[in-house]
Amino acid sequence: MDKFLLQQQVLERLAVDLLQVEQAARAAHETATHEENIAENKYDTLGLEAAYLASGQARRAEAIRQVMVDWRQFRPRPYEASKGIQLGALVCLLDADNNKQQQLFLGPAGGSMKLLGGTQPVQVISSEAPLGRALLGKCEGDEVAIQVAANRQQFEVLRVC
Repeated sequence: MDKFLLQQQVLERLAVDLLQVEQAARAAHETATHEENIAENKYDTLGLEAAYLASGQARRAEAIRQVMVDWRQFRPRPYEASKGIQLGALVCLLDADNNKQQQLFLGPAGGSMKLLGGTQPVQVISSEAPLGRALLGKCEGDEVAIQVAANRQQFEVLRVC
């Protein structure tokens, strides 16, 4: 699986998200500033609510832009067994409970999404996610456990590249 192609897919998905958020921000701004939405009394809050929404959408757009900068600057390196799993690793895990395999791509924050790496789904996670944190420094054959609420999940690291 090509890490560069996965990175490109993340950037493409983020670009689509950014476009949608920008469109939503413009629509909310237009609603907030439209002359028909001028408050006629203290209970007429449509314009105010739209202004809050536009402001939130603008902040979300800026956050996506920053995530895109981080992903553009990100350079996944080949796996080095002496260092264990690091940012940029492509990891195959075996879930101990149901014997299912899953592919994970450990990347910068903000890119959590599911992609297709060839024919297999790949979950993109950050090192800030509980599973991402637990994977750092682990090697092939190691076991990884995380606590999610009252459930303890255990995995085995099958492959890393």
